[in-house]
Amino acid sequence: MAKSKIVVQEREYVINLRREILKVPRYKRTPKAIKGVKIFIAKHMRIPDRDLSKVKLDKYLNEELWFRGIQNPPTRIKVKVKRDGENVLVSLAELPTKLKFKKEREEKAKLKSDKIKKEKKVEAVEEKKEEKSESEIKEEKEKEVAVAEAREKQAEMQAKEQKHMGKIKPAKTERIQRKALQK
Repeated sequence: MAKSKIVVQEREYVINLRREILKVPRYKRTPKAIKGVKIFIAKHMRIPDRDLSKVKLDKYLNEELWFRGIQNPPTRIKVKVKRDGENVLVSLAELPTKLKFKKEREEKAKLKSDKIKKEKKVEAVEEKKEEKSESEIKEEKEKEVAVAEAREKQAEMQAKEQKHMGKIKPAKTERIQRKALQK
């Protein structure tokens, strides 16, 4: 049996959330709206076992749902759905102007931070090259000093051995020890 390739699907839906949010108390409405979006997408995009963990909501869609708080989510929302392998990505079809500006600002900040990171990496690489040359020089000097100290110690040890060899004492004779008088 030949395996069929998963074609990237992109669709637009207008999801009516009123039916979902009216079933729950006011303080649970936005979380229910989010679950309603996921259930709708899982059903219409034919996700196996309707696994909601494979439905990923965009940051801006989430912000739009939460914009008016937990008690008053939008009653309908237009989304763009894109299949990416096993996962399904859901985003807003049309970004409101407020979110457009926010998205542009975040992208600009991200580009700026990426540029700064690249510059820091380049500087770090250059510094490492310089440090390596400096550190290699320091290591060579330390090795030379260590070798010189080792030679001095070795010379001292040889001198001590020579000194002790020249002063060999004759074998000791037994000495008679006086014992104190006993009373």
